[in-house]
Amino acid sequence: MIFPSHLIEDAINEFAKLPGVGKKSALRHVLYLLKKDASEVQKFTTAIQRMRNEIKFCIKCNNVSDSDFCNICAGGSRKQDTICVVENIRDLIAIENTQHFNGLYHVLGGLISPLDGIGPDQLFIESLINRVNEGTVSEIIMALSANIEGDTTSYFIQKKLASYNITVSTISRGVAYGGELEFTDEMTLARSIQNRLPMNSITN
Repeated sequence: MIFPSHLIEDAINEFAKLPGVGKKSALRHVLYLLKKDASEVQKFTTAIQRMRNEIKFCIKCNNVSDSDFCNICAGGSRKQDTICVVENIRDLIAIENTQHFNGLYHVLGGLISPLDGIGPDQLFIESLINRVNEGTVSEIIMALSANIEGDTTSYFIQKKLASYNITVSTISRGVAYGGELEFTDEMTLARSIQNRLPMNSITN
């Protein structure tokens, strides 16, 4: 594509780095901003800068937050004895949007994948074990994507928790094997949470 301005070209190239945004989509975004009032564009850029520079991660569950503790962990209305383990923040948001889970979360920050060089030590697994060590947890729900990496991670965590007197369950297979959790429709995801199964029934 040939552009009439290097400034526009630079902006398009930056937009095109976003997931799912090609050059044509990037061009539409840039031309849209170009037509907006300068103050509106300033609000847009300020919001992005503040998000990048001021965002924090909850020191308890690793969710994104504006302060040391996210709203979920800081609120007193959630079930404190149930933790839903997810791969990333997108999956946490997907489950929250079902409005069928009232416990706490733990964001692992990825899945065990030896082929990609990702081992247990690179995930927030030890901090999950530390939360269980506090003695207030009665159930861990493994809500990981139904693929090899998700199963490997679930089994590893299950073994780490084997000596604890807690229930380790997994969401039911309403989520298709090989499917990504964040792309599962909310009704299927809600039913998978409600109809969760003991991990032992999956591994045995």
